[in-house]
Amino acid sequence: MRGKSMANPRSPIAESIELLSREKNIDPEAVITALKEAIRRAYEKQFKATGEDIDVEYNPETGQIEIFARKVVVEQVTDPAREISLQEANQLVEGAEVGDIVEIPRPFEGLGRIAAQMAKQTIMQKVREAERQRIYEEYVGRVGELVSGFVKRFEKKGDMIVDLGTVEALLPRSEQSKAERYSVGDRIRAVIKEVNRGAGHQIILSRTVPELIMRLFELEVPEIYDGTVQIKACARDPGERAKIAVASSDPDVDPVGACVGMKGSRVQAVIRELHGEKIDIIEWSENPAKFAASALSPARVNRVHIVDPVARRLEVIVDDDQLSLAIGKQGQNVRLAVKLVGWHIDIRSESELKREVAAQMEQLVSGGGTPLSALEGRLPETMVEQLKAKGFATVEQIASSDVDQLAEKLDWSLAQATEVRAAAQAIVGERPLEPASSASASEERS
Repeated sequence: MRGKSMANPRSPIAESIELLSREKNIDPEAVITALKEAIRRAYEKQFKATGEDIDVEYNPETGQIEIFARKVVVEQVTDPAREISLQEANQLVEGAEVGDIVEIPRPFEGLGRIAAQMAKQTIMQKVREAERQRIYEEYVGRVGELVSGFVKRFEKKGDMIVDLGTVEALLPRSEQSKAERYSVGDRIRAVIKEVNRGAGHQIILSRTVPELIMRLFELEVPEIYDGTVQIKACARDPGERAKIAVASSDPDVDPVGACVGMKGSRVQAVIRELHGEKIDIIEWSENPAKFAASALSPARVNRVHIVDPVARRLEVIVDDDQLSLAIGKQGQNVRLAVKLVGWHIDIRSESELKREVAAQMEQLVSGGGTPLSALEGRLPETMVEQLKAKGFATVEQIASSDVDQLAEKLDWSLAQATEVRAAAQAIVGERPLEPASSASASEERS
C-alpha cells in the first residue's frame, strides 16, 4: 500500500534510460535495475541514521524514480523507523489495517552531492557489468568463428584493437602472423580464439591458429560449405607454410582439386588473405602410412613402416636426394607432417639404411660384437635405451658411425653424439675407427 507519490519534475530519467540502453546495446530493464540499486544505496548512505527500510521503484508512466520508506502498521509504535500507527496509516492510505505494509514517499531531492556522485558511479558499474555479460553471452558460442573488422588502434607491445562493429576485440601480438603488417583503418579478418568474463578485453582474436585457414577455405570452396569435402586436419607454421588434409564423401569429387580450384583460383584466394603463406593440400587417408607419405609432400617417399602402433611411430625411407626436402628447412616439412598425421615420423635415407644393413651383416659374418650393455655405466641408461630403440646392436656399430648421422638419427646434439661415439671407441680399444665422413674425422683430430 502506497501513499501519494511526490512528483519530481527534475528527473529526465526515461530519456537517459533509453539513450544508455541504445548506446550500450543492453536491455533497458538492466539499466532500470542498475538505476534503482544505485539510488537505494545512495539514499541509505545519505540517511543512514534514520534506519528506514527503503524501496526504490521506477514509474514508467511518469518516467520518475520514486523512493519509499516501508513501514508496518501497528497498534502501538515501538520502532518509528520501521513502524507506523494505524491512525497515521489511514491518513496516508484509506482502509489500512494492522499488519499491512505502508510505503511512504520520500523526496528524491534529499540526496546530497556526494550521494548523487555515488549513485552515478554505481549506475555506470552496473551498466558495465550488464554490457560485459551481454558480450559474453553473444560471443561465447562463437569461438572458432571467422569475424571481420577494422584496425582501430595499436597498444603497447604491438597488440591490435579491432573494431567488430558493436564491440572491440583484442588481437595480441603473439596471435599475429610475422609475415603480416597492418595500419589503422585496414580491414582485417580473424578467428575468435577465446571469450572472457573478467576485466580487460573480453574477445581475443587470432590469425595464427589453424582454424583461420579452415574457415577461409569454407568461404572459398562450396564443396566444403555443403559438407561434400571435409577438412580432416590442419597444421601451420604461421606466415610461412601450412598443410591441410581433406577428404570427400562423394567418390566423384576430388577433394584436393576442389580446394585448389580452376587454375588454383581458390587456394590462391586463401594465400592472398594470409599474405603469401604457402599451403600444401593433401588427401587424407585412414591408413597412417599412406597419410604420412602424402603429408611429407613435396618430397617423394619410397616406403613407410609402422614401427610402434601403440606409441604411434613411423619410419619413412626416402632417396638420398629427397632427404633434405622431406625434412625441410629447419625441419619445417617433417614438423608440419607430424602435426598433421599425429604420429612421430623418423626419416631415413636409402644409403643410411644400406649402411646399417651392411654393418649388421658384417657383425653376423665376424661372429658378433660387443653388446650395448658394455656402455652401461659410461653413458646414462636413457641414452643406451635410445640406441637400442634405433636399431644399434653392438658397440662397434656406434664406434664406426658418423657423428652427424648419429646426431640426426637420435635427435641429439653434436656434442652428445660425439660423447657417445667416443665412449664406444674407448670400449673397442681406444682406437678411433675409420669415420664415415671427412668432417667427422676432422672432429676426432680436434
